Amino acid sequence: MPHFDRGTVIRVPFPYTNRPVQQRRPAVIVSSTAFAERTHLLWVIMVTSAENRPWPGDVDLAEHFAEFGLPAPSIVRTAKIATIEADHAEPIGRVSEAVLQDIDRHLRENLAF
Repeated sequence: MPHFDRGTVIRVPFPYTNRPVQQRRPAVIVSSTAFAERTHLLWVIMVTSAENRPWPGDVDLAEHFAEFGLPAPSIVRTAKIATIEADHAEPIGRVSEAVLQDIDRHLRENLAF
């Protein structure tokens, strides 16, 4: 199994909430490396186009999207979290520490930590 760290941007089959289908799309890993090594699972947050209408808790990646391995201006949609098998993940980049801290802040608020 590849080694995955928090903040890594990956491409994975991300499940939809409103239909029984998955689409390969970018996501940001928010679970720990130890969790992935123990379970072979990753907790990830969806990355979507910056052109989509905003949701509460979105984190803007539009300005530095290429630095994070993304093909277009994007946002992290912290309301869309999924559990993915690590074997299906393809690393493509990494978000900055500042972006990861912003994601964590929204997760703490949304999950009541």
